[in-house]
Amino acid sequence: MYPAEVVEPMIEQLTSVGFESITTPEGVDQLISNTSGSILLVVNSVCGCAAGNMRPGVVASLKNDVKPTKLATVFAGVDNDATAQARKYFLPYPPSSPSIALFKDGKLVHFLERHHIEGASPEMVAGNLSEAYNQFC
Repeated sequence: MYPAEVVEPMIEQLTSVGFESITTPEGVDQLISNTSGSILLVVNSVCGCAAGNMRPGVVASLKNDVKPTKLATVFAGVDNDATAQARKYFLPYPPSSPSIALFKDGKLVHFLERHHIEGASPEMVAGNLSEAYNQFC
């Protein structure tokens, strides 16, 4: 586990724009089963591609006219049980940190794995997500 003082700013980068930080498996289950409409569920991470590409791209994507109904995040290496539970909903995709999942009425409809994020700019991540929002939200 990472020290709280290290990850706090990384969590805040998403919660400050409306993301709910989910820390338990039950919280993940409630989110997926009790939210109608669309959910953007982000697996946050301490890695450089999360800091340089994923979080800025996710934040920028929220400037799109169409947005998910609910925004939530789990933190890999911090919220281990919640992250493991979220990954069950991501199947058949393998575990990936960071990653970004878009759900529509409880079904996974769009997914970005680390390899989609790592070599992309924040603008590319935002564009990809905006297109998905326009299609599914």
